[in-house]
Amino acid sequence: MKRHKIVWAAMCLPLISLSLAHAQGYPNRPIRMVVPWPPGGVTDVISRGLALSLGEALGQQVVIDNRPGAAGTIGVGIVAKAPADGYTVMMTDVPSHAISATLYRTLPYDPLKDVEPLSLPSRSPLVLVVPAKLGVKSIPQLIDLAKQRAGKLSFASSGAGSITHLTAERFKRDAKVDLLHVPYKGGAPATAAIVAGESDIGFACISAAVPHIKAGRLLLLGVTAPKRSPVFPDAPAVAEVIPGFEMGCNTGFFTTGGAPGAVAARLHALAIKAVEQPRMKELLAANSAEAAPFTQAQFKQYVANEVRDWGTVVRAAGLKVD
Repeated sequence: MKRHKIVWAAMCLPLISLSLAHAQGYPNRPIRMVVPWPPGGVTDVISRGLALSLGEALGQQVVIDNRPGAAGTIGVGIVAKAPADGYTVMMTDVPSHAISATLYRTLPYDPLKDVEPLSLPSRSPLVLVVPAKLGVKSIPQLIDLAKQRAGKLSFASSGAGSITHLTAERFKRDAKVDLLHVPYKGGAPATAAIVAGESDIGFACISAAVPHIKAGRLLLLGVTAPKRSPVFPDAPAVAEVIPGFEMGCNTGFFTTGGAPGAVAARLHALAIKAVEQPRMKELLAANSAEAAPFTQAQFKQYVANEVRDWGTVVRAAGLKVD
């Protein structure tokens, strides 16, 4: 047994040495940060802030590469197929990444193996909003109205299979109500439809809904964080009415699966330091977000849990995309 341990250690030493050598010379050229969403959105804005901080710490430029389309799967696919050397990283919405694992019949990558979770630089809740003219002022009142008008109240989403769609599907399931889904091409038109009263209910990223809530165009019924938001401390968490109802617009930092462990550890450590900088704290606060101080192992488990939990919601809703 002792001899086997010595042989195993001898076999591992070259691999460890190679990883350390790679980390010591890393990076010696610019790093590409893929963002699977269009420029100008919250994910893009926060990604650019993190890219700037990482570039300063690493002494190399971190270049943003926006690759939107197919609910983020185009960009994720690029990262998954890139060389596993740490020179391709990604910032994407964790819920969208997790939903895609079950929503799509086939994916050109494994969501849990082909990309390596590093950290969670930004998380913020969704908000449950209704137009003021709907006449409800609380989640219990909304549930009662939905049961009285079964199948007649509509909810707007940013598209079939999106986090706003699947969150509403989970609300339907947990609250035992029947709602009509009206998909829109993005979060902005979906929110606008609720403001205009074209749709009765909607879940939206808090940063997108804040101006409409403060202007009185939307009535905030609750937030999907486990506790009340400091932005709207008077609004209850949905979990106060529906226990365990928790999800959000959480943006994760990833690299290609199989990247050297020392490189992944360095990127994780620098991302954690970056979100503690006053500049990044201000950027996150401006978008009603905060960082999650997860270890790399904790974030990896979090992503796996998201894939499992959203898979349950997707299957319950009977959704599939070819």
